[in-house]
Amino acid sequence: MSRTDTIRFRHHQAILVAAIVALIGSLPLATAEWYLLPVLLVPLAVAFWAWRSGTDADARELRLTALAGGRRIPWEQVVELATDPRGRAVARLDDGQEVLLPAVRGTDLPRLVQATGQSLPGTR
Repeated sequence: MSRTDTIRFRHHQAILVAAIVALIGSLPLATAEWYLLPVLLVPLAVAFWAWRSGTDADARELRLTALAGGRRIPWEQVVELATDPRGRAVARLDDGQEVLLPAVRGTDLPRLVQATGQSLPGTR
């Protein structure tokens, strides 16, 4: 892997499919009365979140994206990569802050470290 490669972590696409099915299923309810139209916003928001949110990593930084907004974290600020009690990946920063990495599970940490161009102890 070259140092310019980017590793992308995204949520499972089944979430997007489920949101589309929910959108189609909510159409009869939302069209029954005008004040029920906002019901369509929930599956639309879930579909957009599933499509957009995730974590990208390369040799320079982590890029976190969510439903609205995003954040770039240079690797120099990351002190530790760990997991939370639910098995999700967390980056501990040099200022003491813990940042949840969207769409990254604890089992994905070796691939995440690989994006830096480094290797884990005991691996090549």
